[in-house]
Amino acid sequence: MERCRIVFSGSGGQGVITASFILAEAAVIFDGLEAVQSQSYGPEARGGSTRSDVIISEEKINFPKIIQPNILISLNQESYNKFAPIIRPGGILISDSHFVTTKRHIDAIQKNLPMFETVMENIKNPIVFNICMLGVLIELTEVVKKESVIKTLEKNIPKKFIDINKKALSLGINLAKE
Repeated sequence: MERCRIVFSGSGGQGVITASFILAEAAVIFDGLEAVQSQSYGPEARGGSTRSDVIISEEKINFPKIIQPNILISLNQESYNKFAPIIRPGGILISDSHFVTTKRHIDAIQKNLPMFETVMENIKNPIVFNICMLGVLIELTEVVKKESVIKTLEKNIPKKFIDINKKALSLGINLAKE
């Protein structure tokens, strides 16, 4: 596996940090990989800018900062505008069509998918929007196994929310397949 550098970005309250934590934990605990996760966010608890970096590798990771990600996830327009220029040529940019209008021509595969709308149509609860996004990510990149993400969800999410999280993950996987 090539070292995978992922930048998750969006607004506070969209679950960017939670999704990055779940991915990193799935990689380490259930897939036996090395991973580091870091985060930064604006002073507002909700609505401020949020960024979380995850590096996943089979080898030791010596430097936890991401300068040029292979994968960029932008869940709002502000993060798209700010981070789209830093994506590594040939990388993957995943954005949500409800919150992001793609404007730039970048040297990356761009997937602007209706994740938020799909979650609202099928689950009617935006709280699992981030898990739908995680489903898109793992289907497009195979960076971790779906089963590893499910086990991590079961380990960290209250039991009463497991079913909607699994459904959101499947919705994301199906969106990526289309």
